[in-house]
Amino acid sequence: MQSIVEEVNDLDAKGYKEVTLLGQNVDSYLWYGGGLKKDFKDATEIQKATATNFAALLKMVAEAQPKMRIRFSTSNPQDMTMDVIEMMAKYRNICNYIHLPVQSGSDRILKKMNRLHTREEYFTLIDNIKKMIPDCGISHDLITGFPTETEEDHQDTLSLMEYVNYDFGYMFAYSERPGTMAERKFEDDVPEEVKKRRLQEIVDLQQQHSKQRTERFLGQTVEVLIEKESKKSDAHWSGRNSQNTVVVFPKEHYKIGDFVNVKIKDCTSATLIGDAVDYSDNN
Repeated sequence: MQSIVEEVNDLDAKGYKEVTLLGQNVDSYLWYGGGLKKDFKDATEIQKATATNFAALLKMVAEAQPKMRIRFSTSNPQDMTMDVIEMMAKYRNICNYIHLPVQSGSDRILKKMNRLHTREEYFTLIDNIKKMIPDCGISHDLITGFPTETEEDHQDTLSLMEYVNYDFGYMFAYSERPGTMAERKFEDDVPEEVKKRRLQEIVDLQQQHSKQRTERFLGQTVEVLIEKESKKSDAHWSGRNSQNTVVVFPKEHYKIGDFVNVKIKDCTSATLIGDAVDYSDNN
């Protein structure tokens, strides 16, 4: 954990304004105070007391550099705990955004996928996030057309999306990957035309939800970290707000790496459009 904090401090000294704590499943992070697991059969009370979990690591990083934005990815539903959500709510520099893969809204398909969460457990987690961080941005991964998926399973996925109302997501039709358990155990039995139709229904619904989610920012002022020039106009900057939504606004006298307060006047399903209203000193 010390090496992570040291790296964050070094990045700050070099002028970086945002870091991402990245792992295949960051919520399972656990550091036993320097002890090696092979040195003991069972964690002692002392080792438990000195262990650092992901929530504690978030706290350390957030406090080490209060002016630096902190993001993390990826979370798995079965391992995300309330203390992580509480840390996000407590520290302003931890971004209000969680990528929370669900893969399917059907308990039957989740079990076949060997996912370790149920539909209801996922809902409970979403409810806790929205209660603690009402403006939190949430995104997903979804796979449609997994072997044996029925129309009822597909409708379960659509209803889950309606419940959560995601900001955006990564949506795919199932295809076999050689060597995976699914490829070995299950026949790819959902016709391609059915996969394509179900995927399009998922994409269409997500676009509706994305537009609803960006529209909530209309008239609000959001803090944006400038990352690059806008793809569509060399007269505009592009950056992201805390919820990981892209924001574009006129360049004026600002530069890449500046934190800028932007008042939102228009939006698409993926982008917020506005004007700078204030400059937040980075020094």
